[in-house]
Amino acid sequence: MTDTELAEAARNSKAWPFQEAQRLAKRLKGGKPDGRPVLFETGYGPSGLPHIGTFQEVLRTTLVRRAYETLTGQPTRLVAFSDDMDGLRKVPDNVPNAAMLAEHLGKPLSRIPNPFGTEHDSFAAHNNAMLRAFLDRFGFDYEFVSSSECYNSGAFDDALRGVLANFDGIMDIMLPTLGEERRKTYSPVMPVSPSTGRVLQVPIMVLDAQEGIITFVDDDGSKVEQSALGGQAKCQWKVDWAMRWVALGVDYEMYGKDLTDSGVQSGKIARLLGGNKPEGLIYELFLDAKGEKISKSKGNGLSIEEWLCYGSEESLGYYIFANPKSAKQLHAGAIPKAVDDYWQFRERLLDQPLDKQLGNPVWHLLRANQTTGEDKAPGAGDKLAVPYSLLLNLVSVLGLEATPDRLADYVASYIGEPVSDPSLRQLIEGAVNYNRDFVAPTLQKRAPTGGEVAALTELDTQLAAAPDDASAEALQTLVYEIGKREEFGFGNLRDWFRALYETLLGSEQGPRMGSFIKLYGIEPTRTLIGEALARA
Repeated sequence: MTDTELAEAARNSKAWPFQEAQRLAKRLKGGKPDGRPVLFETGYGPSGLPHIGTFQEVLRTTLVRRAYETLTGQPTRLVAFSDDMDGLRKVPDNVPNAAMLAEHLGKPLSRIPNPFGTEHDSFAAHNNAMLRAFLDRFGFDYEFVSSSECYNSGAFDDALRGVLANFDGIMDIMLPTLGEERRKTYSPVMPVSPSTGRVLQVPIMVLDAQEGIITFVDDDGSKVEQSALGGQAKCQWKVDWAMRWVALGVDYEMYGKDLTDSGVQSGKIARLLGGNKPEGLIYELFLDAKGEKISKSKGNGLSIEEWLCYGSEESLGYYIFANPKSAKQLHAGAIPKAVDDYWQFRERLLDQPLDKQLGNPVWHLLRANQTTGEDKAPGAGDKLAVPYSLLLNLVSVLGLEATPDRLADYVASYIGEPVSDPSLRQLIEGAVNYNRDFVAPTLQKRAPTGGEVAALTELDTQLAAAPDDASAEALQTLVYEIGKREEFGFGNLRDWFRALYETLLGSEQGPRMGSFIKLYGIEPTRTLIGEALARA
């Protein structure tokens, strides 16, 4: 496969990262002037720590970035922008030294003392470091940019002059979107009080847009005339977003459905400032298991640490990849299927024609952290020796006393060698954790009834006669043939397998029984059957 063939396939691909890349390429028509890199951006509010929403936005943006590179061959950059010039509106619930923080409400996050006791010199500096560590942990290729540094250094000064010069036009855009009370105090530019250091939400008057001079009433009631440049003011959120797009030359930024209106207003302001709204996708938000919006205060979401306790980073990426314009229920019950689906797509990848490869989520995920010139798809075609669902079935039978090492011993016997694959080892540990927290507390094995008793008895008899080295396929055939026999009264094979799952495993769904018996062992499986028959 040549780069030309790949680019041609990319131009025709219906996979959403390529659809986004195609729209961006159509706008840029050959790239940026002088060969400058195309700029992708993601935003972060450092009043809180990075979370699963941060991960999904950076990952999805990275997927579009890599798709664009594949499509065009043009250089790109990804900026992770921290809005650390924002004023602290309220004290977060999960932060130490709340009383100290309360004394600094309204001040820029970058000018508030660090409450965490770490080596960083401010509240924002600590959380910015956490963001960088978080993104580095997952291998993202990005550049960190701080709002405070841009304001304080003067990097935003020219763009700020543009905001001041277009002050009335921006007010015309924003005032119709505000309530009556908010209109009285609204200003596109918020000065930093010289007396208290707070970011003020007060009306201002522009005296000299080119010099950046404004006037306003300070916290103490005095009238102040000062520069808005050099970190002495910041823009309101929607104006700030637009100014940033123009100042940095952002070409692509996606955002959540909850920011749809903000995106509209910021796009109008960006055009007023002489720029354009970037291309970007509006993604749906995560929902909880009940289909309700996830709320930090309710704690009804699933953290990235919780997902990784049970599943894998790859499976989370796979779950996030699917249509970003559709809402997803983010809960622990989604993890087992996401893990197994990921590995099924990864195994298929090498055998697929090129157009199918570009639609395979794993094609994109394996390239997310690869830079131009590196191996294009490390791990394509790899197979997981034992599906995660089968690991869960086994550990549920072993019970709460099961350990990762014990489960690994069963797997080693099944595959004929010690478990050396780090991915499989991680999922063995995840399966033990998942069983402990979600399966074992609800596990109930029902008693067999009617023809199920005779069928289980026959299964026990045939297993007793089976050789110890019987293959999983031979054991599956044995189970299959019993279910087909009319004297046991199963309407279809599905009823027989459901009976096995419910009486032996305590679940409505389960694995291929031949694979399970081979993994667990013939004699231990006969013990399960005996226990089930004893309940009849």
